[in-house]
Amino acid sequence: MAQIKADEISQLIREQIENYESKITVDEVGTVISLGDGIARVYGLDKVMAGELLQFPHGVAGLAMNLEEEQVGVVLLGDYTEIREGDEVKRTGRIMSVPVGKEMVGRVVNSLGQPIDDKGPIATSKFIALERGVIDRQPVREPMATGLKAIDSMIPIGRGQRELIIGDRQTGKTAIALDTIINNKGNDLICIYCAIGQKRSSIAQVVKILDDAGAMEYTIVVAASASEPAPMQYIAPYAACAMGEYFRDGKGHALVIYDDLSKHAASYREI
Repeated sequence: MAQIKADEISQLIREQIENYESKITVDEVGTVISLGDGIARVYGLDKVMAGELLQFPHGVAGLAMNLEEEQVGVVLLGDYTEIREGDEVKRTGRIMSVPVGKEMVGRVVNSLGQPIDDKGPIATSKFIALERGVIDRQPVREPMATGLKAIDSMIPIGRGQRELIIGDRQTGKTAIALDTIINNKGNDLICIYCAIGQKRSSIAQVVKILDDAGAMEYTIVVAASASEPAPMQYIAPYAACAMGEYFRDGKGHALVIYDDLSKHAASYREI
């Protein structure tokens, strides 16, 4: 029977001590103290930033909105039915951001930039903050053709301009927006259609219209359907705008369409 010498044992212990690497991770964590209607009150996150992304259990993310002296009001993004009082919440240290890039073109994504069109993951490593600082605006100098003669001749729209399409129900507001996207085929314009609070069937119909016209080649669809939680509907236009700003910052041009902002106002009031 082989015997182990004391010198060999001491040598093994020395090697283990020399090769020992302590891996310590320090996380600032808080605790859910109340929960209701997609809003969580979290205690213990003293250094959290406004707009910071927080990590809840079960893969649920949260957005720090209301910073109070002893607690933080957090908007929950996603399915929060399994979140309970007493759950642990971790800081991520980064402001809420969405993926951007040319890889997003032709895809249908949710308010977090995650693909929902069953075409696989989006291979982009670029992210932009959801709410960016105010920038110096240049005067509107260059027109943006809609392809609709009545609009282009009577009330032309310029690049860098905001325009409200207002009217009663079923009067063709969405049709004007979709025609504008389709009519810009072949131009140097990336179109972003943001659907807020619409039925999934309506969003699918819009995607089909754009796809049949070949417009999805230069269009991104950001969808926050009526079945999505109010926080997801609330951040949808911010996500769409951030994606458009990416192309603007790259010396390109982007058209962002919000359909519609009345649903966004309703989700904001609900929050």
